[in-house]
Amino acid sequence: MYPRRYIGGLLAAAWVALAMPAAAQTNVLVFAATSMKEALDGVAAQWQRETGKKAVISYAASSALARQIEQGAPAQIFISADLDWMDYVENKKLIKPATRTNLLGNRIVLIAPKSSAATIKIEPNFPLATALGSGRLALADVNAVPAGKYGKAALEKLGVWNSVQDKMAQAENVRAALLLVSRGEAPLGIVYQTDATADPGVKIVGTFPEETHPPIVYPAALTTSTNDPDAEALLAYMSSPKARPLLAAQGFVILD
Repeated sequence: MYPRRYIGGLLAAAWVALAMPAAAQTNVLVFAATSMKEALDGVAAQWQRETGKKAVISYAASSALARQIEQGAPAQIFISADLDWMDYVENKKLIKPATRTNLLGNRIVLIAPKSSAATIKIEPNFPLATALGSGRLALADVNAVPAGKYGKAALEKLGVWNSVQDKMAQAENVRAALLLVSRGEAPLGIVYQTDATADPGVKIVGTFPEETHPPIVYPAALTTSTNDPDAEALLAYMSSPKARPLLAAQGFVILD
């Protein structure tokens, strides 16, 4: 049985998969990490204007989407927020390895509500616990969701994990963690830079050095369940010069 925190993401993905079997035959069904929403929505809309083809996109934590694909959801393209979950579905022989590409990069940042006066310098042994006070640190599930795993790795590397591990507000995905901070329910949070850019209710108070966590890479691939040329065309379009400005505008790092 999956932990309760996965249920929202699993149900969201399952709803798309089960409610749209006919649409999946004419539209390209994409499973993508939640942090890609604004950027990928823009790419899909532009692709539709240019080709007349439509993409239906289900967003959730990479972990939830990978498990949904494992359970038989008819996704045609999978985009993960880390290499681990793409490796997971590849090891299950659920993607076409020849189509796999490292699409994007990202950064993780420390955020606070827009109205916060917090000023924090991210460095070894920085006083994160003190900055939290009686509040909690919002971040995605540190055991499964890529953003949470990156955040935990950075805090461990900086020597502050032990001081804050009992002050966590773990969410089912990175956007849920973002919302906790945007609503003022948590004084600080760790999300992707692209998430912070997408929400005017938060501000970035610090960026985690890249050497404190594994490289943040978004791999994409076709699943073994599809032979649709439109899915192949959309995957190629995501890496094209036409799509890159839309992705970069949301703060993603374009990987060549």
